[in-house]
Amino acid sequence: MDTQDQHGRSAVPRTAAPHAAPHAAPHRPRPRPRGRLRLVLAGGAAAFTLTAGLATPLNLAPQQAQAKADDGKKVLTVAVAQSVDSLSPFLAQRLLSTSIHRLTYEYLTNYDPKDNKAIPGFATKWEPSADKLTWTYTIRGDSKWSDGEQATAEDAAWTFNKVMSKEGTATANSNFVTNFKKVTAPSPTKLVIELKKPQATMAALDVPIVPKHVWEKVDDISKFNNDKMPVVGNGPFVLTDYKVDQYVKLKANKDFWRGSAKFDELVFKTYKDQDAAVSALRKGEVSFVAGQPALTPAQAASLKNEDNIKVNEGPGRRFFALATNPGAKTLDGKKFGDGHPALLDKKVRQALFLSVNREALVDKVFQGHAVEGAGYIPPRFSEYAWKPSADQEMKYDPKRAAALLDEAGYKKNSDGKRVGKDGKPLDFRILCHATDPNDKAVGKYLKEWWGDLGIGLKVNCLDDVSVPWYAGEYDLAFDGWSVNPDPDFVLGIHTCSALPVKAKESAATDNFICDKKFDSLYDKQLAEYDQGKRADVVKQMESWLYDSGYMNVLLYPNAVEAYRTDQIKSITTMPTAAGNIYGQDGYWSWWSAVPADGKSSSKDGSSTGVIIGIAAAAVVLVGGGVLFALRRRSTAEDRE
Repeated sequence: MDTQDQHGRSAVPRTAAPHAAPHAAPHRPRPRPRGRLRLVLAGGAAAFTLTAGLATPLNLAPQQAQAKADDGKKVLTVAVAQSVDSLSPFLAQRLLSTSIHRLTYEYLTNYDPKDNKAIPGFATKWEPSADKLTWTYTIRGDSKWSDGEQATAEDAAWTFNKVMSKEGTATANSNFVTNFKKVTAPSPTKLVIELKKPQATMAALDVPIVPKHVWEKVDDISKFNNDKMPVVGNGPFVLTDYKVDQYVKLKANKDFWRGSAKFDELVFKTYKDQDAAVSALRKGEVSFVAGQPALTPAQAASLKNEDNIKVNEGPGRRFFALATNPGAKTLDGKKFGDGHPALLDKKVRQALFLSVNREALVDKVFQGHAVEGAGYIPPRFSEYAWKPSADQEMKYDPKRAAALLDEAGYKKNSDGKRVGKDGKPLDFRILCHATDPNDKAVGKYLKEWWGDLGIGLKVNCLDDVSVPWYAGEYDLAFDGWSVNPDPDFVLGIHTCSALPVKAKESAATDNFICDKKFDSLYDKQLAEYDQGKRADVVKQMESWLYDSGYMNVLLYPNAVEAYRTDQIKSITTMPTAAGNIYGQDGYWSWWSAVPADGKSSSKDGSSTGVIIGIAAAAVVLVGGGVLFALRRRSTAEDRE
């Protein structure tokens, strides 16, 4: 979730409820960059930065972009479509929320923007014992909380122990600590984590470290939204103001150990209407827009030739999928919700899988700004990316889908409707994010394709899908996560241990999958330190998800975003070669952004910004030597 969807869970804002909408990032990027999405890109990459120009303040309707706010501050304003699900690092799962936590708190380690390898964060080094069951982290001595207190190993120990306690703290990051036996801080600069068994993610613990002296005073963390401003943190920015569904404001932390950000203030401004956000970019009211989760092809095309605007496109870290409800249940096996019983049949799930034309969705809806889906991990992370074999692949095949439905006992009646043995028609509901135009567009195609099979479909678009999702009151849902460099999180949300303790409460689970074979593979990959062997197990897990029909990964959207070159002079993508700006696994983009001097620049002028992939036929991912086509159409087509 934000991974990201994370974290990148990314890989996804809330009002009062502590739940996260299960669609990271834009969708749930939950995405974290919680989501919460995470993926792996190994190897080196040639670094480059995109250039642009300075950010504006939150003006009501300025006619031109401004270099400074009225008080002289340099402000970078980012238009976002998501809402904050929670400002609490223990609860947040959406991409926006977890991205904010990346900016305001340090994690033990960070990811190098060039190649996604682990680099120092709150910890300067980490070392395992000979048996790999004890890990010792050296905590830096030059990190301070924004209230002036020294940040120490005790803060990290308290954070991990609190997550381990599951006292309302297990929603966001519990998968990282399930295997922890004991966490202690023998000194201010020494953190020791003892494990029950080896764990391969010890350099990728994407858990925000919080200040003990602040959080130990909270009575009930499960209900604490962390919205008392300013919020105490030790990251490159300090959270200073927040209004539900309006904005989140942060100021640069001048004492940040890596150095202060160049912009004085960073503002995430909420736009429920994506066209309005694009219009605000044109007017200079915002500095950057990413969309939900990306700009539509029409929006990107309309901005390409605008003065002082650059369009950035690169392989995304998200997947766009259909999730089926396999039968919601609690950790102790108590069933709840009203998912359609037909979806408990693997043949029915696979029939739906076979009746979706991915190529048409890439061409018609995304107009080439995506690649067809297959495995759970996007191809950007070549080491863990998986594709089915020719015999295993379930290509678009309506005839085979119809045959599977017949075998499952759902035959067509005289009206052409599929009915079960009880005579009831086969009708499904699908949860749709009202703020995501892609959900709505794909939903229209599904109604047509499944209608041809004799299946009815109701597309239920909501501003907040989290309520029916966690209640198990859905049949299918549009799902997506921002995947982080380590795939553990997005795999862990499908384990039995991620199920909710009580019915209808928020939990780490994505869509209630619980299978002993999958859990066994998850445990195996977690304990495997050999990177190649671990990758093999991860691919077996992706293969299982594919065959099960529970998760139908339709495609991997490209990151398509735009920014004003008269507001942002330069900004770092991740990876630095052909990467994204919004929703990174780290804070590199906003921390590195350099304000422009206020002078306008032409499209082909002195600005060295690059429009990535718009005209490219392919992108080489240097990490694993993987080459994949970025499909493009020479002429625009109707999205519907």
